[in-house]
Amino acid sequence: MARELLLLRHAKSDWDSGAASDFDRPLAKRGKKDAPNMGAWLYREGLVPDYVISSPAKRARQTATRVCKSLDFKKGQIVWEPRIYEADVQTLLKVLAECPLQARTVLCVGHNPGLAELLLYLAGDEITIPRDGKVLPTATVARLEMPDDWGHLEPGCAHLVSITRPR
Repeated sequence: MARELLLLRHAKSDWDSGAASDFDRPLAKRGKKDAPNMGAWLYREGLVPDYVISSPAKRARQTATRVCKSLDFKKGQIVWEPRIYEADVQTLLKVLAECPLQARTVLCVGHNPGLAELLLYLAGDEITIPRDGKVLPTATVARLEMPDDWGHLEPGCAHLVSITRPR
């Protein structure tokens, strides 16, 4: 079985929440609906991760928690990784390199532009940019077949299986 990486951008956030900072911005009503729906879709597709890593920013945390509940993945097993928030490709590659060797399916919950840039780095030639220009809109999952070693991820090393939007 090949390794798989599921890149999930956090669900729609509430820009009018009055949050003190970007980090503390919560999910919007639509995001609270989309996150569990994407988790249910992953479950139906048999894409239950054995390792979940997420940004600890409030909207990402809420997304990861709701998705994992739909997957019967225990909240206490989610790895909250601060480096994912505002991460660039090199930082995300370092985070992935630290995934356990036995992890076959990894779910990474984070933010743009970092996740979209990582997707383009890993499988760039296979990606068609949509008309709206959004490679990873909110609550979208990119499914990638990955090499056997999380620590050696070169440009173009992954195969894009699918990009699934919540609608």
